[in-house]
Amino acid sequence: MRWRYQETVLALCTLAFFATMAGRLAISPVVGQITDGFDVSNSLIGVALTGMWMAYFASQYPSGILADRFGERPVILVAVGGTAVACLFLAVAPAFAVFVAGTILLGAVAGLHYSVATTLLTRTYDEIGAAIGVHNSGGPAAGLIAPPIAAWVGVTYGWRPAVAIAVPIAILIFVLFTWRIESTDPRRPDQPMGERVDLEAILELLSRPRIAFPVCLAIGGAFVWQATSSFLPLFLMEHRGQSEELAGLVFGGYFVVQATTQVGVGAVSDRYGRDVATAGCMILASTGFVLLVTVPGATAVLAAVVLVGTGLGWGAALLPRFMDVLSEAERGAGFGLIRTVYGFVGALGSVVTGTVADVFGWGVAFAVLTGLLALVFCALAVNELLSLGY
Repeated sequence: MRWRYQETVLALCTLAFFATMAGRLAISPVVGQITDGFDVSNSLIGVALTGMWMAYFASQYPSGILADRFGERPVILVAVGGTAVACLFLAVAPAFAVFVAGTILLGAVAGLHYSVATTLLTRTYDEIGAAIGVHNSGGPAAGLIAPPIAAWVGVTYGWRPAVAIAVPIAILIFVLFTWRIESTDPRRPDQPMGERVDLEAILELLSRPRIAFPVCLAIGGAFVWQATSSFLPLFLMEHRGQSEELAGLVFGGYFVVQATTQVGVGAVSDRYGRDVATAGCMILASTGFVLLVTVPGATAVLAAVVLVGTGLGWGAALLPRFMDVLSEAERGAGFGLIRTVYGFVGALGSVVTGTVADVFGWGVAFAVLTGLLALVFCALAVNELLSLGY
C-alpha cells in the first residue's frame, strides 16, 4: 500500500497530541516529590493540576475560532511549540505559586491542539471514528513513554528535570509538523473573531438535547479521566504500597492499554453505535476501579490496568457522537465549545479527588470515581430503555 498524504496528516496530528500530552503527564509520577519540595498538600497540588486541565479545556473553544480564521496548521504549531516553552518554565519555577502559573500556561497552550486536530481529521477522513481513535491513541502513547521516564528521572535527578522531559519531544514534533503538513484553507478568514462569541448561539447549541445529553456524560467521564491521570501513581504508592518506579511503570501500562485499544473502541462505535461502545467502556472502567480499591495482589493490578485503560478510552466512542450531529460549518468552533464545557467541569476531578483523599483516604476517593462511572452507564441505559432519543 502506498503511503498517502492523509496518513501523514493523521500520523503527525497523533504525534502532536503525543507531545502536548507528554508535557502534562510527566508531572503525575513526581507529584509526591513536588508536594515535598514545595511543602504543600494533595489538595493544593490538585488545585494546580485542576488549573492546568481547566486551562486546557478552556482553550478548546477559542482554538476552533482561531482555526476557522487562520487554518488548522498554525494553531497546532502554537500548541506544540508552546508546550515546549511551558514545560521549561515549570522546570525552573522557584515557588509553588509560579509552578501553578506554569501548569495553567501549559494547559492553555496544549489545549489549542485537540479540537483543531480533530476538525482537520474530519476534513481529511470519511470514517472519522477510526481516525479519531488513532489520533486519541497519541495521548495514551505519551502515557506509555513519559511517566516511566519521568519517574526514573525524578528518582535519579529530581522532579525538575523530570517535568522537562517533554521539551525535546515537542521541539522535534514541531519541526516535523512544520516540514510535512500543508496549510489548510480557513473556513471563515474574513469574519472578525469577536463575532463568533455569540452567547445566544452558544446557549442554543448547548441546549440541543442530542448535544446536552452527551455533554453531561462526557463531564462524568472527563472527571474520572482527569483524576486518574493526576493521581494514579500516588494512589498506587500510598494505597497499595508500590515503589515510585513501579507505580510509574504501572501508570505507563495503563496508557499502553489505552493506546492499543483506542482504535478498537472507535471501530466498535462506528459499527455498533456510539452509546453501546460508551456503555461498555463505563462497565470495564468501573470494574477495574473496584479491583484497584478492594482486591490485593499483582494479578488484580494487572487486570485493573487492562480494564481501566480500555474503559477510560471512552472518548473514541463518545466524541464522534458530537460530530455526527454538528453541521460541517459548526464543527470547528462548535466542537471546541463542547470540549471546553465538558472538560472544564470535568477538570474538577483533580482537586476534588485530592481533597477527598486528604480527608477520607485514597480508597474512598477512587470509590467515588467508580460510582460516577456507574452513573454514566445508568444514564445511557435509561436513555436506551425509555427510547428518549437523546
